Amino acid sequence: MSERLRWDDAQGALVPAGPPGTVHAIDSWLCAEGRVRGLPLHLRRFAAASEALGGPPGPQVHAFFQAVAERLPTAGSWFPRVELAVENRELCLRLWIRPAPALGENVRLWTAEGPDRRSRPDIKGLDLDRLTALRDAALADGADEALLLDAAGRLVEGATTSFLWWRGDVLCTPPDTPRRLASVTRELLLGIAAAQGVRTAHETPTPRALDGLEVWAVNALHGIRPVTQWTSAQVSAGPAIRAPRWRGHLSRLSQPAPSALSTRTPDHVQHTR
Repeated sequence: MSERLRWDDAQGALVPAGPPGTVHAIDSWLCAEGRVRGLPLHLRRFAAASEALGGPPGPQVHAFFQAVAERLPTAGSWFPRVELAVENRELCLRLWIRPAPALGENVRLWTAEGPDRRSRPDIKGLDLDRLTALRDAALADGADEALLLDAAGRLVEGATTSFLWWRGDVLCTPPDTPRRLASVTRELLLGIAAAQGVRTAHETPTPRALDGLEVWAVNALHGIRPVTQWTSAQVSAGPAIRAPRWRGHLSRLSQPAPSALSTRTPDHVQHTR
């Protein structure tokens, strides 16, 4: 069962939505038994997208998110999606409450051919059709996720994921750039590392430079999924030694949805858009 709602700012409430129009920006996360993680960071990212695209202002987006948090089911596993979409020829805020798909434990990577051709990688939703097509190509090739590379053949991110990897005791990830989406799960993991005194580093490797390393594909639905196969690259996947413990760290960040937005965002993740 799913439900589509629209934010009515005059009423200060979510009301039944009309037929879906063009979607310009989206954000989504896992809601399990009424608990979510990183919701203030999803709000910040979505509000930045709305501002960039001429959508409703920040205070309206915040009120919308609070209503969303209070509307989410308290039982079961759900994957709610917020949207900046066109309805009746106007940009509006919409909520799609939908069941969560089955969660994955591992991921097989397929490398997309050619450089990343997205128009606005920093806004989640604008390039949704292209990313969906790439992920479909990955599935057709027996993989779970499409890996995007830049013109020099260096790792950018996945169609639906960001990447982290372990080089010895150092947790590594690509640097923030306009060609990458600000990943909420990545920032939460880097925050955990900072709190525990784990060293971190930024790298821009080719896939071959990750040969034999423990690599994670992360997102707000699945959390941490270790890469177990590189289907279209001569790269061997390293053993997932640290993933189980860090999954536990991540799960402890979950909070009841209605109170999640009132929790102060830790300083080490304040910069996330």
